[in-house]
Order: sequence, then C-alpha cells, then structure tokens
Amino acid sequence: MKNLRFVVVDDAVFMRTLLRKMIEETDTYKVVGEASNGYEAIEQVRIYKPDIITLDITMPELDGISAIEEILKVSPETRIIMVSAMGQQAMVIDAIKMGARDFVVKPFDKTRVMQAIQNVMDN
Repeated sequence: MKNLRFVVVDDAVFMRTLLRKMIEETDTYKVVGEASNGYEAIEQVRIYKPDIITLDITMPELDGISAIEEILKVSPETRIIMVSAMGQQAMVIDAIKMGARDFVVKPFDKTRVMQAIQNVMDN
C-alpha cells in the first residue's frame, strides 16, 4: 500500500494527539498537518492535499460539517472521515450526504479507526 498522508482536525489537542499516535503506528501513514477548527482545516488541506482528513464535527469558529464543502472544493481527492461524539448520528448522516466517506466515534477504538481508513481507501 502506498504511503498515506493525513490531516487531523479536532479542537482538543488531546484528541488530535491520540489520533495521530494511532495513525502513525502504521509505517506507511504520516500525519502532515493538524488543525483545531474548520478554517484551519481548510488551510491545511490547501497546503498539504492529504489523502485523508479526520474531521471533528463540533468545533469553535467553523464546525466540521460546515467545512466539508470547501475542503472538497480545495482538494476533491481528499477522503473525509468524520469524528463524532456519541449521540451525533443525525450530524454524521448529514456529513456523509455532503461527501464524507466514513466516521469514527469518540472515545476512539483503534480497530475502528483503522477500519475507517481502509474503508475510505477502498471506495
């Protein structure tokens, strides 16, 4: 499998760090950028054109769902994995309709994170 480049987006530094560690345990996966809100996410995608972005739904300034359309305009090939808290199913469905490819729920389960990455790369 080719090397995959990621941007990790979450307003909580702890969550970004946790996700980065899970992703980078795989030798061919590299986190090239991080962001704490939707505006920063769009800028990181503009700079790095990552293969995958993990995008938190609830963030200050610009939430993940509001950022999807612009992210896909800037980098149509980037695959989006939404990151949601429990009870955000309706928002996850909206995100999928807008172009997100999969989702993971906090607290993160490493097996599920890896499955989501595989899912978005296979589709």
